[in-house]
Amino acid sequence: MSQVKSSSKSDPNYKVIAENRRARFDYAIEEDIECGIILEGSEVKSLREGGANIAESYAAVEDGELWLVNSYVAPYKQAKTFQHEERRRRKLLVSRKQLADLWNATQRKGMTLVPLVMYFNHRGMAKIKIGVAKGKKLHDKRETAAKRDWSRQKQRLLKDHG
Repeated sequence: MSQVKSSSKSDPNYKVIAENRRARFDYAIEEDIECGIILEGSEVKSLREGGANIAESYAAVEDGELWLVNSYVAPYKQAKTFQHEERRRRKLLVSRKQLADLWNATQRKGMTLVPLVMYFNHRGMAKIKIGVAKGKKLHDKRETAAKRDWSRQKQRLLKDHG
């Protein structure tokens, strides 16, 4: 019986490149979608070294295509003539049905497409997980912080008195 390979820490090819930790605090994520990303050679090598930031970036559906805007990929020092632009728009790869769903979510429902994590999957391909999100209000953020603090305090109490 063959075993399905999961993206765990034991998988040598799976590697998180960049993570947007603030996204789950600022946005209420309703669903997430795994997308492929079109990269140049020097960008892939730079990502393998871990030089990326997706904290200020977002995704947008424009002219029937999905784009990652304002993501940072550090320059690759060994690439002399074929150097990439650091903050260029990068095309994301999704199916037509997913693209139509994303367009409906952003244009009709007023949702935002937020990149959550960029990683190399178990096959060594660069992927990015996009979250379909709605922005949180200030009181929602306070509520999230209060829940997080209470769960920490509860764990501490259980550890001390458990």
